[in-house]
Amino acid sequence: MAVEQQAGESRGVITRVGNWMENLSEQAYAYLLLAPAFALLVVIAFWPLFEALRMSFFADDVLGGGKLGEFTGLTNYVQLLTNNNALAPATFLDPSFEVPILQQALFMTLLFAIITVVGETLLGFAYAMLMKKDFRGRRWVRVLIILPWSIPIVIQGMIFFLMFRPGFGLLTEPLQQLGIFSSIPLNTTFDGFVIVTVTDIWKTSAFMALLILAGLESVNQDLYEVADVMGASTWQRFRYITFPLVFPALMVAMLFRTMGALRVYGVIESTSVGCTTLPSMTCLVTQLMFGSSALYGSAAAASVLIAVVVGLFISVYLVFIRRSDQELGPA
Repeated sequence: MAVEQQAGESRGVITRVGNWMENLSEQAYAYLLLAPAFALLVVIAFWPLFEALRMSFFADDVLGGGKLGEFTGLTNYVQLLTNNNALAPATFLDPSFEVPILQQALFMTLLFAIITVVGETLLGFAYAMLMKKDFRGRRWVRVLIILPWSIPIVIQGMIFFLMFRPGFGLLTEPLQQLGIFSSIPLNTTFDGFVIVTVTDIWKTSAFMALLILAGLESVNQDLYEVADVMGASTWQRFRYITFPLVFPALMVAMLFRTMGALRVYGVIESTSVGCTTLPSMTCLVTQLMFGSSALYGSAAAASVLIAVVVGLFISVYLVFIRRSDQELGPA
C-alpha cells in the first residue's frame, strides 16, 4: 500500500508539472528552457566579474587565509584615474606628459583597437571577395589566406621577433637604413607599436574574412542578375547590394575583433615587445596583479574598468546591428 501510495503521489506531481508547463506561454517556455544555460553563464561569467568588482573596493594587501585587506571604497579607482606615478615599469607616452598610467594604457589600447580593427576589416573584406570568386586554384588561395590564423600566437610572435630582432633581424637593418625604424625596434614605443599592429593584422584578417565570407554567401544571387539586366556597374552592385546585405555580418565580425583588440596581451608578449614598452590595459592588470607589489585591489579595479570599456563598445555595435536589421526588414 505504501509503495502504491508513493507511486500515486509521484504521478500526481508529474501530472501537475506537465499541466503547469502546458499552460505556459511560448515566451515563458523559452525562458524555462534557457534557464540552465543562463545559470551556467552566471557561474562562469558573472560570478568572477562580481568577485573582481568586490575586490576593487578593498585595499591592495591580502591578509592571511586569503582574506582581503581593509575596505577602501572607491580609493583604488581614484588612484588609477589620478595617480601620475607610473604603476608599471614604463609608460606609453613621453614621460614629460603628466598623465596617469591608466589613461596612457587606455590610450594605447584604443589606438591599437581602432587601427587593427579597421585594417583587418578592409583586408578581410578584400580576402572574402577574393575567396568568393570562382577561379582555378581558389582552394589553394583560401588555404594561404587562412594559414596565418591557424598559426599559434607564440609561433607567430617568434616569427616577427626574428624579423625585427636587433643585430640579425631580417628587416631590422633595411628599415633602419631607410630611417623608418631605430636600431632596437622591439624596445622603442613607436616601432614596437607598429610591429605589434602589423602582427595582429597579419594574423587576424583571415578570421574577419571567414565571417564576412559567410555573409557574402548568404546574399541572393538573383539580385546580381537583376542588377546586370539593369546595367548596374560593379561599384553600384557593391554599394546597393553587397554592402547593405553584408553589413550585419560585418558588424558582428567587427564586434568580435574589437572585443579581442581591447584585451590585447598575447601578441605584445609573444613578439618580445613587452608590456614595459606597450602597456595595454590587460598588461596593466597583469603587472598590478603579478608584479612585485601585488596590488590586488588596483588590479581588480583596472579589470572592472576594462569590462566597462568593452561593454560600451559592445553596446554601440549592438545599436548598429539592430538598426541594420530594422532597415533590411524580415527575410
